[in-house]
Amino acid sequence: MLRLPRRHLLTLLLAALPMVSLAAPPKGGAANLAMIGEPQSLDPMASTADLVGTIMQHVYETLYTFDAKWNAIPMLADGMPKMSADGLTYNINIRKGVKLHSGRDLDAQDVVASLKRWMDMAPRGKSIAKDTASLEAKGSHTLEWKFKVPNASLLSQLALPSGMAAIMAKESIATPLTTFVGTGPYKFKERRPDQFVILSRFDTYSPRNEAASGYGGKREALLDELRFTPVPNANTRVEGALANQFQFADQLPAEALSRVEKGGAGVVPILTPSFGFPYLVLNTKEGVMANQGMRQAIQIAIGQGEMLTAAYGDKRFFTVEGNHFPQGTPFYSTAGTDQYNKQDAKRAKEMAEKAGYKGETIRLLTSRNFEFHHTMVQVMAEQLRAAGFKPEMQVVDWATLVQRRGDSKVWDIYMTHSGQFPEPMLSPPQLGDGAPGWWDTPAKAKALGDFNRQADPTKRAQLWGTVQQTVYNEVPYINVGKFSSLSARSSKLEGYTPATWPFFWNTGLSK
Repeated sequence: MLRLPRRHLLTLLLAALPMVSLAAPPKGGAANLAMIGEPQSLDPMASTADLVGTIMQHVYETLYTFDAKWNAIPMLADGMPKMSADGLTYNINIRKGVKLHSGRDLDAQDVVASLKRWMDMAPRGKSIAKDTASLEAKGSHTLEWKFKVPNASLLSQLALPSGMAAIMAKESIATPLTTFVGTGPYKFKERRPDQFVILSRFDTYSPRNEAASGYGGKREALLDELRFTPVPNANTRVEGALANQFQFADQLPAEALSRVEKGGAGVVPILTPSFGFPYLVLNTKEGVMANQGMRQAIQIAIGQGEMLTAAYGDKRFFTVEGNHFPQGTPFYSTAGTDQYNKQDAKRAKEMAEKAGYKGETIRLLTSRNFEFHHTMVQVMAEQLRAAGFKPEMQVVDWATLVQRRGDSKVWDIYMTHSGQFPEPMLSPPQLGDGAPGWWDTPAKAKALGDFNRQADPTKRAQLWGTVQQTVYNEVPYINVGKFSSLSARSSKLEGYTPATWPFFWNTGLSK
């Protein structure tokens, strides 16, 4: 049995606590927040990158959000939807008196215009759009949303910060966005590419009355400014945290844990267990990976256990398992996992030859902003060479990767990761429509259609096994395993609570 030092235990316990504000931190000051890189965009609908959602969730809000137990709860909505008996019509009331950053009150026209833009642009929004019959305002603060078929994941989709269904002032809507007018506790102030994004307190913010819980309840902008600073080098983020240059440093390498622990009273490690899962996205649209047989051969060639061990070393940071959801959760399934962690070079080579592989280069797109991505792709490249493939690593910064992955002509496989959420449709985006990888097959449509139209939780849990099996059969993406996340904060940053997308409302700096 692994015995953890007391400080490890304390960190794990703190990370597992419900996300509630226990005391009001002081007001004022500015926080310097070290992020993994430059955001590709500040448009939360134009990108599913977590970095974009992390920053812009302070500027924009959603109709619904998640509480500390990942339940969807109202944010800009006045309450839960009123649904018709057949589950096809939602009537949603909007909170009255909510101020936009422009100074006027939010109304239903803003909400409808924003949601229509989301359904046009975002992968998850596009999947909702396919099932939508109509969406229109009914009066100044009510909207009516009619569907062709029921969608059990709707509220969770509306609550997600990544690829966000952000509500914005209708007059600010454009493509691309040139002004960022939301309702959040912070408003956009300034962006200097590769230097910072600065958000400032919105003094006439309209908070909810409920106690803070997770992303929900009362939000208060205690800090005068949030300065999101791109720091692509992971070691620089570590050093900056230890030197108190940053009040928060995101996504630190696992090997930095002991240094952060020994960093003194000024820095606090944040170890979040079961934070998420790394995964590989395969280009099903064009190129060598458009061949399903080739994707299946790649899946058999790689060994996820070796990749995770190389990336993390410390077993507290990873779990080698092919089920997408942990055992004991509603969506746990072993369907398809007999294809996980095989690392069978001989069989993979035979499968590739049968699929018509002629030695074409397989372009592996990755970034060093997340050092564990880069390490895992290095290991995978060796595994592919052992199976007779010709991999070529393309190492770029994260913003460039996010840009390039939208072009199906320039990559074959790219590496990314996602948070571990209780609703399967929240991640990865490839389960939606139009996300990089462009998975779109009859088998996907059937499996996800049956899954999303089933309202009964027990039956829906059973149907997830079919979806997971379809992913293993068609290989639009490959689940590598599960990992824990390490970040760090200054001991002066009070009220911060660990979260998949770090947020800094209800957070202040001690004097």
